[in-house]
Amino acid sequence: METRSKPAPHSAITVPVIRKLLHRGARLRLARVLTKAHPVDVARLLSALQGSEREQAFAVVLEESSTSHVADVMSEMSPGDSLPLLSELSPDRIAKYLSEMSADDATNLASRLHDPLAAQVLALMEAEPAADVRELLEHEERTAGRIMTRNYFAQDEDVTIAEAVAALQKRSEEFEMVFYVYVVDKRDHPVGVVSLRKLLTTHPATQLKRLMVQDVISVSTSADQEEVARLVAEYNLLAIPVVDDEDKLVGIVTVDDVIDVLQEEAEEDLLALAGVSAEERVSTSAFRSLQLRAPWLLVNLATTFLPAYVIFLFDHSIQILPVLAALVTMPMGMGGNAATQTLTVVIRGLALNELSSVSNVALKQLLVAFGNGIINGVVAAALAVLISRRWMVGLVLGLAMVINMIVAGVSGVFIPVALRKLRIDPAVASTVFVTTFTDVGGSLSFLGLATILLKLWT
Repeated sequence: METRSKPAPHSAITVPVIRKLLHRGARLRLARVLTKAHPVDVARLLSALQGSEREQAFAVVLEESSTSHVADVMSEMSPGDSLPLLSELSPDRIAKYLSEMSADDATNLASRLHDPLAAQVLALMEAEPAADVRELLEHEERTAGRIMTRNYFAQDEDVTIAEAVAALQKRSEEFEMVFYVYVVDKRDHPVGVVSLRKLLTTHPATQLKRLMVQDVISVSTSADQEEVARLVAEYNLLAIPVVDDEDKLVGIVTVDDVIDVLQEEAEEDLLALAGVSAEERVSTSAFRSLQLRAPWLLVNLATTFLPAYVIFLFDHSIQILPVLAALVTMPMGMGGNAATQTLTVVIRGLALNELSSVSNVALKQLLVAFGNGIINGVVAAALAVLISRRWMVGLVLGLAMVINMIVAGVSGVFIPVALRKLRIDPAVASTVFVTTFTDVGGSLSFLGLATILLKLWT
C-alpha cells in the first residue's frame, strides 16, 4: 500500500518561521517545510516575503521540489509576485513550469512575459500545452475565452450512459475537472447537459438525449469575465460552457476560476475607488508606487480647483460674514459622504446587472437624498444658529444641505451609468467626478444663497 507524506500543518507555516530558518541557514529544514506544504501556503509565504528573502525561499522551492509542485505554487501566486521570480529563470525552465500548469494559468503568466522572452518560452513549451496557450492568447484579456479550459467532457446525444462512463474512465487523465457531461450534436453545438450525479444514478442503457437538460446556460468566448462569474453564481453552476461565433463548444469555465475572477474584480474595484492600482503591493518599490499613484492624485488636484474657484468668487460675502468660511465645508463634506453611499449601491448594481431601469433607481435615490437633506439640514441649521447667533445663516446652511444632498443622489446615479456607456470602468472614474459635483454644489448653493440673502437684508 502506497503511503503519502502529509502536508505540513497550515498553522505551523508562518512567515516568522520561514525568516528564522533563512537567517539560520537551515536549508534542509526549510526545504522540508516548503516541499511538503500545500502550494497555496507556499505561495502565500513567498508573497509575504520581500527582496532577498523571497528569492532565497524561492530558490529552495526550485531546487528541492518537483516540477509540478513549483508549477502549482506559481499558479497560486499573483502575477505581480510570480513574474519577477520567473523572469530570473532561463526560458527553458519557465517553459517547463508553464507546461505543467493548467492552460488558463499558463496563459495568464505567458501574456505578461515581455518579448522576446514570451516567444522563446512558447517555442520551448511542450507541444500540446503550447497550442492551448496560443489559442487562449487569441482572445481578449478578461473574457471567457481567456480564462476557459479546453479540457471538458462532451459526448454525442445518441451515446448511452454506459458508453459515456466508459469514455470518461478511459480519458479521465485528460480532464482538469468533470462536473457535467456536455451533450453535443454532429456539429459540436451544445444541445444539453447531464450532471455527473445523474450519469451515475441512471440506467446504463439510457441515451444521453433522453436524460439531458436541454436549457444549456452558456457564454461566448468574448463575454466579459464578470458576466461569466455572474451567471455561474446566479444559476449555481459548477462550470459553464463557452461557445465560439458558430455556437460550437470550445471550452468551459470552472467554478474555481470564477472565484478567482470574483476576488480579482472585488479587489480591483476596492482599490480603484481609492485611486490605487491593483499592481501595487506592500513590497512594491517606492518609485513604482509613486508612478502608479501620482497621475490619479494629479487628476484629483485639478478637480479641486473648481470648488476653490467657486469659493473665491464669493470672497466679498465671506468678508462681510466670516462664519461662512467655516461652515461652507459642511454641505460639501456631507454631499461627498452621501454620494459615496449612492455610488457604492449603484456600482454594485451595475456589476450585478441589477439596474433594469435607471429612471426608477434615480427616482428612489432622489427621494432618499431629499429625506436625508431634510433630516441633516434641520440639525445643521440648528447648530449653525447656535454657533453664529444668526437665524439667516442656519436657514442658508439647511437649504444648502438639502440641495447638495439632491446633487449627490442624482450624480451618484447618472455619472457611473454614463461612464459605463462610454466603456469606462465606473469604479475607477466615478469618485473624482461625483466629488467635484458635490464640492461645487455644496459651495455654490451655500455661498450663493448667503450672498442673495445678504443683499436682501443689508
